[in-house]
Parts: sequence; C-alpha cells; structure tokens
Amino acid sequence: MIAREANFDGLVGLTHHYAGLSFGNEASTRNQLQPSNPRLAAKQGLLKMKALADMGYVQGVIPPHERPNLPLLRQLGFSGSDEQVLARAAQQAPQLLSAASSASAMWVANAATVSPSADSADGRVHFTVANLNNKFHRAIEAPETADLLRAIFRDPQHFSVHDALPPVALFGDEGAANHNRFGANYGDAGVQLFVYGREGQPHGVAPSRYPARQTREASEAVARLHQLDSARTLFAQQNPAVIDQGVFHNDVIAVSNQQLFFCHEQAFVDQPRLLQQLAQRVAGFEAIVVPADRVSVADAVQTYLFNSQLLQHPAGGMLLVLPEESRQHAGVWRYLTEQVERGGLLRELRVFDLRESMCNGGGPACLRLRVVLTEAERQALNPAVLMNDRLFATLNDWVDRHYRDRLTQADLADPHLLREGREALDELTRLLDLGSVYAFQR
Repeated sequence: MIAREANFDGLVGLTHHYAGLSFGNEASTRNQLQPSNPRLAAKQGLLKMKALADMGYVQGVIPPHERPNLPLLRQLGFSGSDEQVLARAAQQAPQLLSAASSASAMWVANAATVSPSADSADGRVHFTVANLNNKFHRAIEAPETADLLRAIFRDPQHFSVHDALPPVALFGDEGAANHNRFGANYGDAGVQLFVYGREGQPHGVAPSRYPARQTREASEAVARLHQLDSARTLFAQQNPAVIDQGVFHNDVIAVSNQQLFFCHEQAFVDQPRLLQQLAQRVAGFEAIVVPADRVSVADAVQTYLFNSQLLQHPAGGMLLVLPEESRQHAGVWRYLTEQVERGGLLRELRVFDLRESMCNGGGPACLRLRVVLTEAERQALNPAVLMNDRLFATLNDWVDRHYRDRLTQADLADPHLLREGREALDELTRLLDLGSVYAFQR
C-alpha cells in the first residue's frame, strides 16, 4: 500500500520560558532564568513547518497546552480566585508555578509513540500517549495530549489513541523520542526499534549522573498495545555513559528514516549486534556511524546534530534538517558536508534557526511527531491542522496578536498572562476545528 510520512510539529505555547526544569537536559539547565521570547519561538517553529510543507512534505500542527495549569495548582493546595492562586504559588513555591506553566508540550516527539497501520495487526494507526513521569512538569501533559490527538486523529476506523501507561517508575515512557522505524517503503510492514535507558528491575550498567527515563517494560507494553509483530520488533538499550553526558533521549544520539540509521558510535549497548540485527531485517539497510574522534558526544549534545529530521529527499536518498547550531560548529559541519559529498543516502542538508527551542533543550526532532499515513488515513484526519499558505498566514497573525516578546519566571504570576492564553487558545480551537479540548472551555 502507498503511504507517506507526515510530520506534526508542536506549536510553541504562550508561556514558553526558561526555568531549568529538566534535569539531565543540559541546555535546559544552562539557560535557567534567562528571559525568553515566546513570540519568536512560535514563529521560528512555524517557519520550519511552512518550509517543509513548501517542499512537498505533509506537515501538520499540534496545538499547545493550556498554561498555567490552574487545576493542578489547586490540587497542590493553592486556593482562592485564579489571581490568588497564581499569587500564592508565586510567593510560596515559584518552582511549582513554573512547572505548572511550562510550555514543554511543544516538544511533541514526547507526546506519543506512533505505529503505522502497515505494522499493526488491526490495520489502524496506533498512538500511545507518553506518561513522561520522570519529570513533574511533563508528567502533567498526558490527559491533554490525549484530547488533542483525538481531536486531530478523530476517526476510530483509522486511528486508535491509547491513554498513557500507568505513571509509575516501572513504565517510564518518553514517547517517539526513543523510537525508530525502518523499511524501504512507508506503506509496507516495517521494523520498529524501541530504545530504553533502563529496565524496571535494575541490573547491569546504569547511568550514575542523570536519570534513564525510558524503561524496557514501557516499550514492550507499547508494542503490545500497537499489536506489532514480534519478528519485526527490536529493543535496544541506550548507552548509560552517554545518558550521563546529557543524552536524555535517544533522539539526541540517533535518528533514522526508512533504510538509513544515522547514529553516534557510542549510542547503544552492544551496538555492533544491534546494527547486525537491523541489517538482517531491513532490506538495503545503511548505517552512518559517526566516530567519536570526529564528533564527540559533548559536541553532539551541544549542536543537536542527531536531534535532526531525516526526510525522504524528492530526488532519492535523504534530506537532513538541522538546527543552526550544527552549522556553526566547524567540526560537525565538516563531517556532514563530507557525508553529502561522498554520494551515499544522505543527499542534502537544510538548516533552521530554532534558537528559542534549542535554549530550552529541544531541536528539530523534538518539535515533531512522525506519523506514516495512507491517503485514506490522511483524508480521515482533521484537515484544518495541515500546513498551507493560508494556515501559515493565519497562525502568524494569531501569534502576533496574542504572544509576548519577552517572558521571565516572574511574569508567570501575572493574571493577564492567564487571560491572554485562554483567549488565544479559545480562538485557536476555532481556527483548527478542534472543538472544546481545553478544560476552561467546558
């Protein structure tokens, strides 16, 4: 069956700020308490979406979550009017207010794990919402993520959106950021690779500095929910040593598309065996394994070389979508240029300025959720979220009217910010034909 890969990017929310909430994500920690520019962040993301849509890729938008999350703050004991809740949280527990205001849902690579209909026994596209239970500010996202995905992929004949796994350490799940799919054609049954950082019952080598967020048990549960063929499903452990160097998700050290696997030589435990397994299962498999003496793990984390998008090039081979930081690093850019010049599967490099997202620890791959769709499935999703000239102009105008161009942690207590956000999201649900997906609308 003929199918295409679509990319659905998260639209940056109005409360995008730098709070350093994500321990293990070094960019997040490094830029803590610096002022942010939510308007610029949203526009940088929209420019990437529009550029890819103009190149012929199927490109969609996933809306932001409502923030600050007032019901959460009330659940934590802050009472009174909305204004009083914000003021009391800011005075008594500013880090909780920051967590309840985080725009981290913009990184939709962590929204869910996705399996296409060609791989699922029931012939539907399956989504399992990630519980993200390793970080408080992200663990609160799952219910709203499920509502948004169901408002976009709303035909149960074609799509199945599963709720998040139990939010306990045994089933720590970080979504598509730890998932790869291989195969020659999108519409044919593929090979799915689930990457985990630890097993729930610890044994063997484990990271000692930073947490391993994804468990093998969670990955296995997602594979069962998606009704995958065990012969076409692989599980591999991420190298604990690179987790301790800031590789908090697998998409910071590896990326794949179809037959190509682009990864660092230190990405996995027993990496030669994994590559051999993939070569045996994927026709035409090719691995570009980056040696540490060309690009160190530290440089990969700094530049987000692997947090890139590998897209099928119109002329054959692959296009690599990178953040500007990769071009600015002489050694990384030299290596990439050599790869293109040698004439393998990697054909072209495309660079985007995503500085606002990068300063909070998210590159091009963090911002998108990959969904392989047949034409019937594409017709069955909510068409209002698909990027085109009209939607690009509409959303840019919407951002200009509603977003601030400077935000600090102190601004989160401003009740005007809460009202601005609700007015903006209420309008956005009409623009994207989402219905009443936010709690304040019900």
